[in-house]
Amino acid sequence: MKTITLEEVLQLPVPERLRVVETIWDSIVDHPEALPLTDEQRTDLDKRLDALERDPRAGSSWDEVRGRIWPGK
Repeated sequence: MKTITLEEVLQLPVPERLRVVETIWDSIVDHPEALPLTDEQRTDLDKRLDALERDPRAGSSWDEVRGRIWPGK
């Protein structure tokens, strides 16, 4: 496998740079233990999970959120 520099990556066409980003992201997701949660993050996630379990309909679907962020899409 050929090693390339960041400068070379930045010169790639956008679709190829996206492919690089996806590959890097997938490699991170494959090893979640490499990014442990802080106590504050764990507490926040526990609170959100508790709220969801108390009232699953209180949140918004992805389609609703996307509609608020990007109206018309």
